Amino acid sequence: MLSKIDNELAFVQSALNLRARRQEVLSSNIANSDTPNYKARDLDFAGALKNAMGATGGPLQLTRTESRHINASGAAGMANGQLKYRSSVQPSLDGNTVDMDVERAHFTENSLHYQFLLDRASAQFKTLGSAISDK
Repeated sequence: MLSKIDNELAFVQSALNLRARRQEVLSSNIANSDTPNYKARDLDFAGALKNAMGATGGPLQLTRTESRHINASGAAGMANGQLKYRSSVQPSLDGNTVDMDVERAHFTENSLHYQFLLDRASAQFKTLGSAISDK
């Protein structure tokens, strides 16, 4: 029972961390929209989350090769995700590949997903709180 709750919270935590990281990358793209030769980057969110949660959907399990290593079972490894360069929709004379319309759309979409995850975490904590108080 507790492992299900822990897995769900670990998923939300990893997803929130990745969404926050993607927001930073998108903000950097917007901030550098006038920088010559700046290449727009983005985070492969689906791949990064799959990496962070492991192929089975649960937290990554680390292998201890030495008895003195710290046991890290239950700790979800948050992968930073692979930053990739976004291809240019409309080439720029100065080599900049930032398209402000695309960046704003991705920024807004990512913000909505982030808010959804915050609401989901809040609802889970409220559910846990009501289960504890209902004895």
